[in-house]
Amino acid sequence: MSDQTKSRAARRQQMEAEKRRGKNKQKKNGAGIIKKIILGIVALGFAILIGGAGLFAFYASSAPDLDESLLKDPITADVADRNGNVFMKLGAEKREFVPYDQIPKEMESAILATEDVRFYKHHGMDFWRLGGAVLANFRSGFGSQGASTLTQQVIKNSFLSEEKTLKRKAQEAWLAFKLENEYDKEQIFEMYFNKVLMSGRIHGFGTAANYFYGKDLNELELHEMAMLAGLPQSPNGYNPFKNPERAEKRRNIVLSLMYKHEKITKEQMEEAKAVPVTATLLPEDQRDDNTNSQYLAYADIVLDELEAAGMADLISEGITIHTALDPEAQKSVEKAINNAAIYESEDMQAGMTVLDTKTGEIVAIGGGRNFTGRNWNFASGDNLRQPGSVIKPILSYGPIIENESWSTAHTVVDEPYKYKGTDISIRNVDGKYLGPISIREALYRSRNIPAIKVFEEVGTKRAREFAGKLGLEYGDMTSTLAIGGGDAEFSTIQMAGAYAPFGNGGIYTKPHAVKKITFRDGTERNLAPDPKTVMKDSTAYMVTDILRDVISYGTGKTANVQGLDMAGKTGTTNYDAKTMKEKGMKNTDVPDSWFTGYTTEYTISVWGGYKDFKTPITTYDKGRYVPQILFRTVMTDLVAGKNTPHFKKPSSVEEAVIVKGSNPTILASNSTPDALKSTELFVRGTVPTEMDEEVITELDAPSGLTAEYDAESNSVALNWSYDDPDALMLPEPVQFSVSVAVDGGEPQNMTTTSEHAVTFSGVELGRTYVFSVTAISGEIESSPASTSLLIEGQTEDDPWMDENDENDNNGENNNGDSGNNNGNWNNGNNGDNGDNGNNGNNSNNNGNNGSNNGNDGDADNSGGDGSGNPGDETTNPGTGGDDGSGDGTDDGSNR
Repeated sequence: MSDQTKSRAARRQQMEAEKRRGKNKQKKNGAGIIKKIILGIVALGFAILIGGAGLFAFYASSAPDLDESLLKDPITADVADRNGNVFMKLGAEKREFVPYDQIPKEMESAILATEDVRFYKHHGMDFWRLGGAVLANFRSGFGSQGASTLTQQVIKNSFLSEEKTLKRKAQEAWLAFKLENEYDKEQIFEMYFNKVLMSGRIHGFGTAANYFYGKDLNELELHEMAMLAGLPQSPNGYNPFKNPERAEKRRNIVLSLMYKHEKITKEQMEEAKAVPVTATLLPEDQRDDNTNSQYLAYADIVLDELEAAGMADLISEGITIHTALDPEAQKSVEKAINNAAIYESEDMQAGMTVLDTKTGEIVAIGGGRNFTGRNWNFASGDNLRQPGSVIKPILSYGPIIENESWSTAHTVVDEPYKYKGTDISIRNVDGKYLGPISIREALYRSRNIPAIKVFEEVGTKRAREFAGKLGLEYGDMTSTLAIGGGDAEFSTIQMAGAYAPFGNGGIYTKPHAVKKITFRDGTERNLAPDPKTVMKDSTAYMVTDILRDVISYGTGKTANVQGLDMAGKTGTTNYDAKTMKEKGMKNTDVPDSWFTGYTTEYTISVWGGYKDFKTPITTYDKGRYVPQILFRTVMTDLVAGKNTPHFKKPSSVEEAVIVKGSNPTILASNSTPDALKSTELFVRGTVPTEMDEEVITELDAPSGLTAEYDAESNSVALNWSYDDPDALMLPEPVQFSVSVAVDGGEPQNMTTTSEHAVTFSGVELGRTYVFSVTAISGEIESSPASTSLLIEGQTEDDPWMDENDENDNNGENNNGDSGNNNGNWNNGNNGDNGDNGNNGNNSNNNGNNGSNNGNDGDADNSGGDGSGNPGDETTNPGTGGDDGSGDGTDDGSNR
C-alpha cells in the first residue's frame, strides 16, 4: 500500500515538473514571436522607406523642367460649346502685373495669414501642415485635404495636371524644393500674387483690386484687402458682387486669422469687420460690361460648376472645358430676355434655364437683362426664390401617384379648410371653393386647398424623399410648403432639373453645363453626372398628362405653342400681411412669378420679378405673364423646323372613360351623357370595374304612321307602330305626343297617349293636315314621325266667313268652335281674323310684319300680340310692329 502511495506522489511531482517546463518554453516562444514581429515591422519600415525614396526619385526624375514664363503667366483655358467650337478663353484678359516691392505689406500679411502662415520658414513643403493633412486624409480618404504651400500652388498651377495621385504629389514636392532653390521667397510670392485665380476670369490681386473696387493696391483699406485675400479658396462663391453674404463671412475669417497671427490688432480687426462688404464695392453702373465676350451668363454657370467640383484652379492650367452650350438656343434666350417691351418696368428682371430633357445638359442660360458677369445671375443660385405653385406636382401630386397609385380622376374636396393641427385657414386665390373635384382639375386649376390636403395625405417623409430625388432638398417640412411658401427657395436651374424627369419617363440627371475637361497632356475627365430613375414611368406620364391641361385649359395658356405636345405649371408667391401693410401694397401685388414647362426634347424654367424682393410685380400682361411669354418665345425658336416627338403613354398606364365626379370612380356606360364623361389615367391594374347604370338616352321614332279620313264621321284615324325598349332602362314608360298642323300653320298638340292609335274629329274639307307623333320618356324625346292628308271638297256654308262682316271683326275673337276638337285643336283661332293677326300660337314671324302685331290700336288687342307677351315658340323674333299700340313692341326679342 505504501509503495503505491509513493508511486502516486512521484508521478504527481513528475507531472508538475513537466508543466513548469512547458510554461517556461511557452514564455520563451512568445517572447520570440514578439521580437520577430518588431524586427519585421522595422524591416518593412526600412523597405517602405527605401522603396518610397526610390519611387519618389523615379517620379521626380520625370517631373517637367521649371519654365519662368509658365511660372509668371496664367495659361488660358478654352471653353467650347457642344459642337467643339471655342467661344471663350479664360485667362486671356489684360492683367495688372504688380512687382513685389509694390505689394502693400498689409496685403501680404492678409494672404499669408490665410494661405501659408509659415511661408518664410519652410523650404517649399510645410511638414507641420502636412502632418495635419495626412491625419485628415487617413480619416476621409486620400486627397480629402491639402497641405499645399504657396510654393506648391505656384507649381501646381503652372506645370502639373489636377489629378490627386502619388506621382503628382511627388513631382509637386520635388519642383517646390527646386523652385525654392532657384528663386527667392519674394519672387515666389510675386508669382503667386499675380497668377492666382481671383474670380471668374480675373487673375492676380492687382487686377482684382481694380475689378472689385476700381482702386490701385496702395489705395485699398484693410477690410478690402481681407476680402481679396479670401477669394482664391472659392473665387466665384466668394464673389462679393454675386454673393455678398458669403464674401463677408469669408472676409471676417481672414481678419480673424490676421489677428490670430498677430498681423493686426483686435481693434483693427473689429473696425474692419464692422464695414459691410458691399460698402466700397465698385458701383454697378461703373463696372465693365465685358462687351467683347459672348454668352457670359452661360460662362458664369460653367465657373460655378468647376468651383463646386473643387476644380476652379484648373482654369490656370491650360485645360479645355467641353460644355453643352447650344449657341443658337443661347442667342434666342438672350434676345428674348433683353426685349424691354415685355416688362412692366426697366428694373424688372428675369432668369431662364433651358435643359435637354433627356440628358439634363444645360443648353442655354438667361442670366438676366443686360447681364455683364459682374451682376446677379438670375438663373442660378445667386437668385433663390420661393417656387409658388410650381412646386405642387413635386410635393403633392407626384408623390401621391407614386406611392398610392391615385388615378387622375381621384376626388379631393375643395372646401373651407385649415392647416392640420392649427386654426389657420387656407384660401384659394379666388376666395372660392369648387367642392368635389378630380386631382386633375385641382392641379390644372392650381387650387391651394386640394394641394395641401394631398400633401398631408402623402406625409412629409414621402414628400421630402420625392423632392430630394429631383434635386430639391428640404429640411423640416410644414404644409405651407405644398403651395410654394415657407423658407424653401430654388433657382431656375434646380426647377428645370426637377421637372425634366416628368418628360423623361421618370429618369433624372442633375443639370450640368460642363460635360468633360481635357488637360494639356490630352487626358480627359468626365464631369457629366449619371442618370438615375427617380420615379415610376406611370407617375411621370400621369403628372405630364395633367400638366398638359394647365396649358390647354388652366393657368398656363399664355405659354402655349400651337401644335406642340407640351406640359407645364405656373406659380406665383405672396407677401405676408405685415409687408403688404408696411409697403402699402395691393392684394394683387406679388414678389415672384414662375413658369416651368417641357417637351420630350427641352425643359425650360423661367422666373420673373425684381432683385429687391420687396419690390412687387404689379401687373399681369407685362408682369406675371412675363415667364410664360419668355417660355413661349424661346420654345418656339427651339422647335422651329423640327419634329418634336409626343409624350408616349407607357404600358404601366391604362386609359378609361369614367363618370365625371363619381366617388368612388366608376366607368361610364354607353348611355352616360357626353357631358358627364371624362377620359382619365390609371396605374395598370387599378381601373375600376363598376360601371354606370346602362340607360337609354335616345328613343327611336314611331314607324308606320298612317292617317285615314272617314267621311261619315268626319274624322281621321291615326295608327302607328313602336317597338318598346326595356322599361328598366327608361326613366318613365313610353308615351306618344300627337300634334297637327293645318295648311302650313304651327303644329298644335292634340293629345298624349300610351296607345298606338288616336282619332281626330271635326276636320274641314279643302284643308291639308300634317299629323306628327313623337315618342316620349321623361326628358327623352324621339324625332317625330309625320304624315299629311288633304281633305278634298268644300262645304256649302263656310263657317269661317260671315257674309255680313267679311273684313270687319273690330278686334273680336273668333274662337271658332267647330266640331269636337277634344280640347287639343283650336280650329277657330286659325281662321281669317282680318286685322286681329294670329293669337300668338304661330309667332314664328312675330314682329317681322307690323300688320300682324296688333289691332291698329283697337280696344283691348285681345286678338293680337300687342299685349306685349311673346309668342309661345318665338324662333325668329322681330323688332315690333309699325302701327300697333305702345304696348305692342315687346314681341319676344328679349326672350
